[in-house]
Amino acid sequence: MKILVLNAGSSSQKSCLYEITEDTLPDHFLQLIWEAKVDWTHQQNVVELKVKTQGAILKEELEAMERSSIITHMLNTLWNGETQVIEKPSDVDGVGHRVVHGGEKYRQSVQITPEVKDAIAELSIFAPIHNPINLEGIEAIATVFGEVPQVAVFDTAFHAQLPLAATVYPIPYQWFEKGIRRYGFHGISHRYCADRAAQILERDLQELRLVTCHLGNGCSLAAIQNGHSIDTTMGFTPLEGLMMGSRSGSVDPGILIHLLRQEGFSADQLDEMLNKSSGLKGVSGVSADLRQILAAISENNAQAKLAFDVYIHRLRAQIGAMAASLKGLDVLVFTAGVGENSPEVRAAACEGFEFLGLRIDPEKNANSPKDQDISMPDSTIRVLVIQTQEDWAIAQECWQILR
Repeated sequence: MKILVLNAGSSSQKSCLYEITEDTLPDHFLQLIWEAKVDWTHQQNVVELKVKTQGAILKEELEAMERSSIITHMLNTLWNGETQVIEKPSDVDGVGHRVVHGGEKYRQSVQITPEVKDAIAELSIFAPIHNPINLEGIEAIATVFGEVPQVAVFDTAFHAQLPLAATVYPIPYQWFEKGIRRYGFHGISHRYCADRAAQILERDLQELRLVTCHLGNGCSLAAIQNGHSIDTTMGFTPLEGLMMGSRSGSVDPGILIHLLRQEGFSADQLDEMLNKSSGLKGVSGVSADLRQILAAISENNAQAKLAFDVYIHRLRAQIGAMAASLKGLDVLVFTAGVGENSPEVRAAACEGFEFLGLRIDPEKNANSPKDQDISMPDSTIRVLVIQTQEDWAIAQECWQILR
């Protein structure tokens, strides 16, 4: 069965093609046939497309146009040019989509129907940056592939069993009854990393207390016990929690009331500020990209250093909160763009827990290993760097439903 995956984010569109059979389905990863990435933020008015197969690589810079047109162009490379891996669109048996917000109704992956599409659209009010983008991908697939079965894999589903104490906000209960609650996000990544951690350590996942740190442009933590998420940092929207690339994370809501009353801010202005002009970008004045922050620090940029320090302070505080929810900690996992590739962030975060006996190996950490334990043999807590495979997790879900 050929499964195509579309994983749409706020700054990129990742896509890949797998061929899965009963005989070849492994526990954790299968080689890609085709993979593509669109970078919407490559340059002003320019979109970068990279396509890779086992025998060819394509790189293009495209004039910025409607996202759906770029996605269609990307998909056409599946059966055209040097990157051709199938004869025709009908060779694809199913398509899996990462959908950020599934609300209370969708607690597991489902095949997409008109009802599901309507629900994803309605839930855009909770995830205005992400759900509309996810819908664009669904519509683009329908245009290019016709009636091919599509599956929605929800980022919120892994957190569906959060206990009420971690779910309910301390506001009038009537709002909880209307759906205002903590949902949590990055669930596909958190779930994959928990499963992979157990494999790497050769331990039963049910026995482990894990904190998984998904640190990318968006950042979140999950406290995982008995294989289930029992606490997480993102909440009603993907804006809550950790400091992120351009998102603020949690701030005093009184600040927002003050800006509304005293500075005349509109709701749209607050949305823009909190989601696109805050976080590392807002504090540093340099960039939302941690690599550029670190480069600025090397040039003695004090504001960039402050942004990094705030980022680490909040990361340590939230790791501590997750460990408290677990009543202990066996494994700390770093994943996603920053978590996998920044030794500086891992070292600084772990330094805050040396009092618990956590010790990482500086040499292993510096080499940015993937799917490895970077803690010292005598560390009381195992520290893993795991390359998250959201696309593979989505493909597995799609295969399970469509077979």
